[in-house]
Amino acid sequence: MDFVNGEILYIDKPYRWTSFDAVKRVRTILTRRMGRKKLKVGHAGTLDPLATGVIIVATGRATKMIESLQSGVKEYVATIALGATTPSYDLETEIDNRYPVEHITREMVEDVLKQFTGRIEQVPPAFSACKVDGKRAYEMARKGREPKLKAKVLVIDEIELQDYSQTAITVRIVCSKGTYIRALARDIGRALKSGGHLTALRRTRIGDVRIDDCMTMERVVEFLNTVQIEIKNDNDKSSDI
Repeated sequence: MDFVNGEILYIDKPYRWTSFDAVKRVRTILTRRMGRKKLKVGHAGTLDPLATGVIIVATGRATKMIESLQSGVKEYVATIALGATTPSYDLETEIDNRYPVEHITREMVEDVLKQFTGRIEQVPPAFSACKVDGKRAYEMARKGREPKLKAKVLVIDEIELQDYSQTAITVRIVCSKGTYIRALARDIGRALKSGGHLTALRRTRIGDVRIDDCMTMERVVEFLNTVQIEIKNDNDKSSDI
């Protein structure tokens, strides 16, 4: 494989890994095996540390494709706890408020989910990488300041209710780039006249790349440590290791 000219890896990101952790692991193994100090490696489709699933990692000249790779439609399976909120809208922060759930029925949930299909406006989470006055929103939020974030227009193609109880729902979501599932959990909780926060998230697709196409991180490490790698020397000749 020619990782300088460019290769693409489909990875199932582990829980509590950042997307950059996966990129760093790939780069570390390849630079060591290739005897290089540097190798361009990037990823398409950032996932929060508490999420798992599909990320696309590109090396070398293939990193030029990242923008097009991450623009594809994304699919997620999300579990949303009802009746409670957190400042980050997920498990990164502790519960700050609790709300009633006794009034929530399956029919009510299904009706509310219909409100979130098509073109919608969504205010990103305060705990996000969005920039406000040149600073990351999460930097301000972690200092107790509330960043003023503007609503963004996005498209949600499908929301399917997969599991229901009065205290938690699991939904499958097909959506455009830029959708914050944490913010969707917040908004669904509000629409149900309660509260909501994300407790589990798995991305199952980016464009045509599905979770079944992905390698676990353990498999990626094994693959990169054993695959035949093409190396170009200073005279632009090739050798394999």
